[in-house]
Amino acid sequence: MSKGIRLSTRLPVKPEVVYRAWLSSRGHTAMTGGKAKATARKGARFTAWGSYIKGKNLTLKRPSRIVQSWRGSSFRRSDPDSRLEIRIASSGKNASKITLIHTKLPRGAEGRLRKGWTAHYLKPMKKYFGKLARKSARR
Repeated sequence: MSKGIRLSTRLPVKPEVVYRAWLSSRGHTAMTGGKAKATARKGARFTAWGSYIKGKNLTLKRPSRIVQSWRGSSFRRSDPDSRLEIRIASSGKNASKITLIHTKLPRGAEGRLRKGWTAHYLKPMKKYFGKLARKSARR
């Protein structure tokens, strides 16, 4: 197993907005562009990017922390589920810092997953929440 991945970015919305989006089917789909099924219940199962990603909500601390088991369809059957921790902190007025900590990764998957997190989560989230903040500011 690798040491894991730790990535952070700032988003122009409050932590509660990010938290709600991550844990709702509609919000997760909108912020990433990939179809998701999610709910804000401990123990609930979720899917993202169709069914490419599957997992379960392990810990929910609104609005600052989400811990999930996480499994990509590219994992071998013998690979255990990985662990994803999403930390969401206030970063000034109407802004958040999100930190993704992805551990217990299959051997050799770190580079591919790091690229995937950046391309399929962090970049689309910055774009989505940026549009949301601009729209909100016009009201």
